[in-house]
Amino acid sequence: MKRDILQYLREWKNRKNRNPLILRGARQVGKTYIIEEFAKNEFRNLLNINLEEKPELKKLFFDNNVIRIITELSILFNEDISYGNTLLFIDEIQICPEAIQSLRYFKEKLPELHVICAGSLLDHTLNEMNLPMPVGRVEFMYMYPMSFKEFLMAVNQKRLISYIEEFDFSEQYSEVIHNQILQYLRYYFFIGGMPEVVKSFAEENKLSEIQRIHQNILTSFQYDFAKYGTRKQQEYLQIILRYCGRNPGRKIKYSSIDKDVRSSFLKESVRKLELSRIIHAVIHTNAQKVPLAKYSRDNVYKTIFLDIGFVNHFNQIDLIDLKDLITDNEGVLAEQFAGQEMLAQSEPWLNPQLYYWIREEKSSNAEIDYIFQHKNRIYPLEVKAGKTGTLKSMHIYLYEKKLKTGIRFNMDRPSLGKFTTGINIANKKSELSWSLLSLPLYMVSELKRILDFIEL
Repeated sequence: MKRDILQYLREWKNRKNRNPLILRGARQVGKTYIIEEFAKNEFRNLLNINLEEKPELKKLFFDNNVIRIITELSILFNEDISYGNTLLFIDEIQICPEAIQSLRYFKEKLPELHVICAGSLLDHTLNEMNLPMPVGRVEFMYMYPMSFKEFLMAVNQKRLISYIEEFDFSEQYSEVIHNQILQYLRYYFFIGGMPEVVKSFAEENKLSEIQRIHQNILTSFQYDFAKYGTRKQQEYLQIILRYCGRNPGRKIKYSSIDKDVRSSFLKESVRKLELSRIIHAVIHTNAQKVPLAKYSRDNVYKTIFLDIGFVNHFNQIDLIDLKDLITDNEGVLAEQFAGQEMLAQSEPWLNPQLYYWIREEKSSNAEIDYIFQHKNRIYPLEVKAGKTGTLKSMHIYLYEKKLKTGIRFNMDRPSLGKFTTGINIANKKSELSWSLLSLPLYMVSELKRILDFIEL
């Protein structure tokens, strides 16, 4: 189960000015597994402290004397601690804010010791901590479900990965190989990227197990709801969980979710699921110029779910249905996939924000699935489920923002072209001269690389 984040963990290990590292991500995206694999390959020994399994160890952090803490841990676990050769891993650190605070002193007093922490509900603790946060003394990495290329690696399709990564428009793109990759993409749409699910498929190839494992993971999410508040608040979380799982890419309107629940309660539940990293908000931006955040409106947003496999589970989709569903013009699964891939392809030390653009007018509604910023340029990004589909919203957006290039992901092979399109906005006819970069949906991971070498 190779994960791309391993190379960044190695870079962190070898950096002289490193800080203690906090690995953030939703439950069961593989945080503990990847740290243990990292330790196995890069260190002589691992000192693994799980504060949920051994809550009595929280008492070690009653003060910030890290020399004492390390000495006592060495005795308790009967392990020699060798700076540079030992990795200290504090798992489920969110249940002990004092342990988080102590990271500052690990940096100041024991900078030569490698320290990594993780926790499934860590973002909640960081958001609510009453103790001083060790700002500037810790660093973060963010982890997501397995990307499509990581999935291909898990099912031993390295050559397909190479074919995707080597594409550069210099040669004709093979239709046969393209169709083979699409077949694996359909599997990924059903299976998703949660490591336990991918592992089961790669080792046993039993599709019947997929939905059972998805349900088990979702149940573990729901057990966590008891930690978020009252029974009523847990009910609101269930409402939001089901809605977002069934409706990725749909603008959030609280009245459409449940008209009998106050919008403030639903808004709070959305925020809690965001902090759990179960959903991710995609925020509207006017996209006048970079940075996109400057022109965004946080109260206008849609969401994508943690993993596309859960979206299928919520909608009770069988693999047999997927061929028709993937080519459905609504493109709900395609939009979920694109957003999920963009998050997974971000540099792991960034906490990425996704954006989209929407205009709601009686005579001229328009929406761009994602707004993408690369090297101080803005690109509208449309996701289409089939090989065709109108680009009316993109035409409106490019014309209004005076931009010249749009990007489309669909199920067709790559293409690049220049067009002149007649448009009609507010009964005013005009012409738009523009370029379109069209890529297969499975090439979301290659977008930055391709933009760097083509001329538009």
